[in-house]
Amino acid sequence: MRELGRRSFMTAAGSLGALLATGTTAFATPHARDAASAQEYVDVQLLSITDLHGFLQGAPGADTVITGAGGRRYEVGGVAYMATHLERLRSGRANSIFFAPGDLFSGWTMAAESMADEPTIEALNRLGLDFATAGNHEFDRTPGFLTGHMQHGIPYPGMGHTNTFYDSQGEPFGGATFRYYCANAVWRHSGRTVLPPYNIEWVTAPGGRRLPIGFIHLTTVGMERFSTSYQPALSTLDEVATVDRCAAELKERGVNAIVLSMHDGAVAGDDFNSATIPSGPAYDLALRVSADIDVIVTGHWHCRFNMMLPDPRGNPRPFVEAGCHGQLINEINLRLDPRTGAVVRALTTSTNHPNTRDVAADPALKEIADYWTGYAKRRSAIPIGRVTASFTRHLSPTGESTMGNLVADWALWAGRQKPDTFDNSNINPNEPADLALIAVAPRTGRTVIGNGLPHIPSSGGVITFDRAWKAVGYGCPVITATVTGQTLHDALEQQWAVDDGDLTYAPLAVSSNVRYAFDAAAPPGARVRPADVLIDGIPLDLRASYRLASTSYTFIGADGYPALLKHTEAVRHTRDFESFNTFVRAKSPFAPAPLGRVRAVNESAPGACLGTLPPHPYTRPMPPPSHRACENPLTEK
Repeated sequence: MRELGRRSFMTAAGSLGALLATGTTAFATPHARDAASAQEYVDVQLLSITDLHGFLQGAPGADTVITGAGGRRYEVGGVAYMATHLERLRSGRANSIFFAPGDLFSGWTMAAESMADEPTIEALNRLGLDFATAGNHEFDRTPGFLTGHMQHGIPYPGMGHTNTFYDSQGEPFGGATFRYYCANAVWRHSGRTVLPPYNIEWVTAPGGRRLPIGFIHLTTVGMERFSTSYQPALSTLDEVATVDRCAAELKERGVNAIVLSMHDGAVAGDDFNSATIPSGPAYDLALRVSADIDVIVTGHWHCRFNMMLPDPRGNPRPFVEAGCHGQLINEINLRLDPRTGAVVRALTTSTNHPNTRDVAADPALKEIADYWTGYAKRRSAIPIGRVTASFTRHLSPTGESTMGNLVADWALWAGRQKPDTFDNSNINPNEPADLALIAVAPRTGRTVIGNGLPHIPSSGGVITFDRAWKAVGYGCPVITATVTGQTLHDALEQQWAVDDGDLTYAPLAVSSNVRYAFDAAAPPGARVRPADVLIDGIPLDLRASYRLASTSYTFIGADGYPALLKHTEAVRHTRDFESFNTFVRAKSPFAPAPLGRVRAVNESAPGACLGTLPPHPYTRPMPPPSHRACENPLTEK
């Protein structure tokens, strides 16, 4: 199958300039624009997209419409249309480089996410992507899954079930034809980078000469503690120091044109080809990072802007972000000095092109997108288990539900499975879980429970792949970690809080081997007596250590039980929705057990009622709220 482009393309340069952050309105003077066409310069086209997240058909809802200059609105999205726009942009260009600053996969669509984002890789291969920065979501499985399976197609356990599906041409997954880089994601123990920190691309100059362009890559600082990319074995380095070091190395190697591709973002207004009151971590970095950087291309915040910012020496350079979900294609045109290979900054132009749907869809990319959409639809209907009666999220007065109890039992089961051993993504020895806690109606954040599992008599109580997938999870791994009995007690106490004078209750579901009682009328810190907490029939010992299973979202404190931040020896297991589907296959059929794991005492005493149960906050939206454009979420994008 013919690939689009891959450096031999060509196309007319974009001419639309962005606003200067300093308030002036042009990149280059008319004289400079005349000089730009002179034969002595070497033209290089940089094309980029960001945060595709597997939306091969385009994103649903509001993300399909964006606003440009003068309030003009554009309907955008879809890789089949993107292929057509890319071909036009590349046409006639001797030096064209296509890259992306991260979060291309770990998508939010059923077609991509349920098939390990292999559909996204096939589409990007066909689009002719040259290389990409690893964003936080590229680490949503293990580093070895990224570097081994996704990049090189190395076999990985789970063929046909959790990965290695047959593509639109009937071939098993063979990996990406493009390369991944990251300068600041390192192995915690050794300090070595997980991926190469930068790459050098060569462009043709008159007389058959070749000139180098360096690309430095960053992921978001702290991504190893985000909920979906939680990686105990990794850490991230300071962005500015990392970039400055890499830029100095590239200069020493004779590279005089340098691009920073970073998966960290900013916000700068609604017009995708200008900027208004910019702010955010990428903006702060852009003002400080080495003046040897000629271009800064960002992602992660799902925002759209195009501007010039002064470097520390006062020289303007492009600072851009191309939205998300295939909305835009950014084009930056550089002119290089043919003798030194340096960028002539005054002749740089940048344009965000909307990926509109008013062009003919590329047949090959349409075939790929339609194939995976159909594949996912057929796979969704496959029966994988059965319930004998309905599991619901309806909460009893003590905060129990049949679905909550089932999910807590799944978490305990998952925490007793062997962790992923494809690479050294866990730095602690695995010890099976002693118990599990699951937030079923947290005061902050989201519950891992998306839907119940109703019994449908006409189907005999069948659970399809799709129903199980949507019932539990949003991409977080199950984590087992060591906590003290005191920590467990404190977490149970944190189910209660006073909000505007009312006592509110945010219950935790407990696994089947746990029983406890509470007194809501007791003073804070004394509502749960350790003697009334039984694990395998034995009272809770505040000084003992326990292995607790939950999701990473709970362990990072995102759903409002901060006591659980005090954990050690974390081990990462399989992602929630994949693990739950495996649990359903392994343990079906399911019959709801009577409630009674949690008991209220002193029910007649004043104030012994539970106060106000918060409404069940989420049904696993697609995409989740933290991925809406231009938000800076608590934990991640």
